[in-house]
Amino acid sequence: MASEAKVTKLTTEKAQAGVAAAEKLTETAVQATEEAVRNPTAAPKLATDVVNEGVAQARTAMEKNMEQVTRSAEGFYKASEDVVEFSRGNIEAVTKATQTYVAGLQDLSKQAFAVFQALNEQAVQNAKALSSVKSIKEAAEMQTSFAKAQLEKTMAETTKLNEAAFKLAEQSSAPIAARMTLAFEKLSRPAAFN
Repeated sequence: MASEAKVTKLTTEKAQAGVAAAEKLTETAVQATEEAVRNPTAAPKLATDVVNEGVAQARTAMEKNMEQVTRSAEGFYKASEDVVEFSRGNIEAVTKATQTYVAGLQDLSKQAFAVFQALNEQAVQNAKALSSVKSIKEAAEMQTSFAKAQLEKTMAETTKLNEAAFKLAEQSSAPIAARMTLAFEKLSRPAAFN
């Protein structure tokens, strides 16, 4: 919205400057015509002077317009460079997030495998211990004790794995969250065009 007002202001200023230059050139042409009528021998020189002045004014206007076009082009070029650089940062953030996630997932898998292996080893030891019992009551008590221990260990290990998974999700999403924050900051600033 602000840039539209600036463009409108620049366009209006240029139009007014063009009108003023045209009025000045017209006034000079009228004066030259009046002088040529009064002094016919001076007409070729006056015509040459009017043409030269018109050319000079046109050159000046063209140079001003080229300066403005050059500044605008430089602004767009810088904006393009900024977009490319920001996109590069986004790609780097996604790459880092992916690497963190994959490495963390490997660690989680190793932890889960270790937990299951320990639970299986404990189950084998429990089975060996059950094979040496002498009564059904002793077997029932031992089985209850084993089941309770296995359940407690499973719950504790599951809690640790869940905490590690949440930590992994937090770590792997941090680079992307940082880029999103930066994007919102950049979008909240008004664009500056020359």
